[in-house]
Amino acid sequence: MANFTGVFNSDQFPTNMAKLSFSQMITRLMPNGQAPLFALSSMIKTETAVQREHGFFTKTMVFPAFVLNGAIGDATTNIFTVVSTANLLPNMIMQAVSTRENIIIDSILSATTIQVIRGVGSVAAGAVADTIEWVQVGNAFEEASVRPNALNITPLRVTNLTQIFRNTWALSDTVRATLTIAGDSNIAESKQDCAGFHAADIEKALLFGQKSQGTRNGQPFRTMDGLVSIVGNLTYYPSIYSAANVTTLGATTTFTQLETALDPMFNQATDPKVANERWLFVGGVAKRILTAIGRLNGTYYITDGQTNFGLQFSSFKTSRGTFKIIEHPLFNTNATWAKMAIGVDLSTFSLAYLGDRKTKHDDFGVGQGGDNGLDAQGGTLTTELTCLVKNPPANAIVYNFTAGAVG
Repeated sequence: MANFTGVFNSDQFPTNMAKLSFSQMITRLMPNGQAPLFALSSMIKTETAVQREHGFFTKTMVFPAFVLNGAIGDATTNIFTVVSTANLLPNMIMQAVSTRENIIIDSILSATTIQVIRGVGSVAAGAVADTIEWVQVGNAFEEASVRPNALNITPLRVTNLTQIFRNTWALSDTVRATLTIAGDSNIAESKQDCAGFHAADIEKALLFGQKSQGTRNGQPFRTMDGLVSIVGNLTYYPSIYSAANVTTLGATTTFTQLETALDPMFNQATDPKVANERWLFVGGVAKRILTAIGRLNGTYYITDGQTNFGLQFSSFKTSRGTFKIIEHPLFNTNATWAKMAIGVDLSTFSLAYLGDRKTKHDDFGVGQGGDNGLDAQGGTLTTELTCLVKNPPANAIVYNFTAGAVG
């Protein structure tokens, strides 16, 4: 099979493709439904970008804590050396995770030193080992106290860039007038091919795009971040979440290991109106391994008279949520993608179209004007959009599904 670029002319008709005295259904050799994420986005709210850079500000809730940088050897020491005093304020009550002793911070002496009051509670003060973490369990003030200092959360600016997608269909007017042996008219077939390529190109960028901008052919040029880049980006998003949400599996994968890889997705509050449900887009190998994990960790029986056998799972549950499995046709275009899975929380995902540049079709050629009177006709699909993932830690990337195992 040979592909070509440019205008499709009559010399490029395959043998016997032009209409004969019979017709039959044409078989389209392309993945069926090659853009499921893009299709699902039509069911969720979209945004309008007012310029090429589009984004939002986000805040991550602060849970104050500190780690000892030096053991506390007795019950009376009240000057603690810590790794950092960031986010700590006087009057915060802190609890040692090892001994459950509560203290109250009296003052912040330096970036690594605090003065405290020991044994504020029912657990007596005592020795505490080095590197023990202390977490905040509230605050307390005396009557007629002085107003405390404020603790503010600095917003994080998250942006993406709009990307322009263009795909063209084109054929000579001779081809347009020629009847074919199968399928729709040549124009309808060419338009359908173009639409398929356009949707697939957008889908690939939504999944695997990487943000960049520069100049090409003397004009501004931009590409956007896709899900894989956003979820694993340690620069734009908190590394404490991103690192945990990208997993490369080993030679075999048990159910316990699978759950561990996906579990961080449920540490985030997303849509309180629905249960913890995620979509898992997978390649063919990954889907086969998920089935193997289910089969190896369960029991099934073949009964007398049974005329079919086997297992095919469309979803699975972990202790904290449910995953709907969708085999993504584009993942099966290469061996690496076929072994991966992308967990998506659709409530965190949205598209933003630049102004009115939602997919539009511009005709050219015979009867349409333009193209200097070319004896051909065609059209171009153009879309300019970007994607937003407003809670990246609620999504996950899992690589290298290789074999299932018991466990």
